[in-house]
Amino acid sequence: MHGFVIIGTLIYVLSKDKTSVLMVHRHKRSSDDQLGFYNGLGGKMEDKETLVECMQRELFEEANIRATKFSLRGFVHWEGFGKRAETWMGAVFLVEEFEGAVHDENQEGTLEFIPLNRLFNLPLFEGDKAFLSKVFDKEESLFHAFLSYENQKFLHGRCTRQEDVEEFNTHATGDVFFS
Repeated sequence: MHGFVIIGTLIYVLSKDKTSVLMVHRHKRSSDDQLGFYNGLGGKMEDKETLVECMQRELFEEANIRATKFSLRGFVHWEGFGKRAETWMGAVFLVEEFEGAVHDENQEGTLEFIPLNRLFNLPLFEGDKAFLSKVFDKEESLFHAFLSYENQKFLHGRCTRQEDVEEFNTHATGDVFFS
């Protein structure tokens, strides 16, 4: 669907020892369409703000930190996402170093450093599984994922990086599979 697109950031912050990633466990607001899920930090870009300024503002608002070493890893295009079936375009950042002490929680939920080897065991959005490993790998080229949702259910998507294209869908069980 073409039309209004919300632009935002999605930020993954590595721990000082680079073995864990900061995630928010969204459990505070019963009206939250992401209730119960784990997600990176981030949110909507404000008027006259660059993507980097948005990333820094969201990090400070949500976790009380400022990125000092970071990289843009890729972009995610969500179509029909959430209760309002919105279309989002998110710049995905990886923060490798930061200043400040991370809050224990924010308005959305608890902030937790999750070991990278346990990340895929968490309740994550199905579509996130298609691009999340690319955020942390050593490949320097950007990825771009397209994720289609309807009535809060993941339908299908694809993730591209240079010439590589991965298609993915859900089985009747709800598990994501790649083709």
